Amino acid sequence: MRVWRLSTGLLLVVTVSVFSILVKLGLWQLDRGIQKQAWQATLSERQASSELDYHTFLTLDSSGPLTGYRINVTAKPVNEQILLLDNQVYNGQVGYLAYQVFAISATEPWLLVELGFTAANKDRRILPDLAPLPAAQYQLTGRVYQRQTNPLSDQLYVEQFTVENREVIRFQNLNLVALAEKIGHQLAPAVLQPDVTPNMTLAKPWTPIPLSAQKHQGYALQWFTMAAVFLSLMLWLGWKTFKPKIKT
Repeated sequence: MRVWRLSTGLLLVVTVSVFSILVKLGLWQLDRGIQKQAWQATLSERQASSELDYHTFLTLDSSGPLTGYRINVTAKPVNEQILLLDNQVYNGQVGYLAYQVFAISATEPWLLVELGFTAANKDRRILPDLAPLPAAQYQLTGRVYQRQTNPLSDQLYVEQFTVENREVIRFQNLNLVALAEKIGHQLAPAVLQPDVTPNMTLAKPWTPIPLSAQKHQGYALQWFTMAAVFLSLMLWLGWKTFKPKIKT
């Protein structure tokens, strides 16, 4: 009888614990889905709004995400240096996101401008030969974005090269604070992705929400299904194991 009670208690503890974990994971995914829906609505609202000038953009509260705002700036490249964000994937290709630093005025932070995606060579020693935008005034209109830093790896890990007598910087994480320290000048807290980049046809990936609300809802359904199947299995196992002993 003592062994039977111990087995019953152990089965009950395992069942309740695992079932609770599975249900909590499903509820967490549902909550993430709700957050993503709210964020998508915010992005749609920002995309539909008029473009901001650079000064107004800089006055926005940078404690919250700035992704999705549209801005219009008149800017000039600081130099011909190309910056390459490593380990990017677009349409199944591995490559880089290319950037160039622009100045808007003498007193305001510089702006990092995305030039687009370029595929990588299988030999990592061979970098793409991208011609930077030459020194001139450009009217750039587009959307801005920020990327979440990886708390486990948010360092730049900078590598410097010379390609066609131009300096190229390859880095691993889009950490704007660290990048500003590297180039020795303050940067705006978000990156501009222009609708059109003069004399360039590079693709411009846009994934402000890597995992959609529908995906989270699908994962929630999977967790709830697993919880239901597990509970049914454990009830059946308990019935098969303890039914003869109850009759005795």
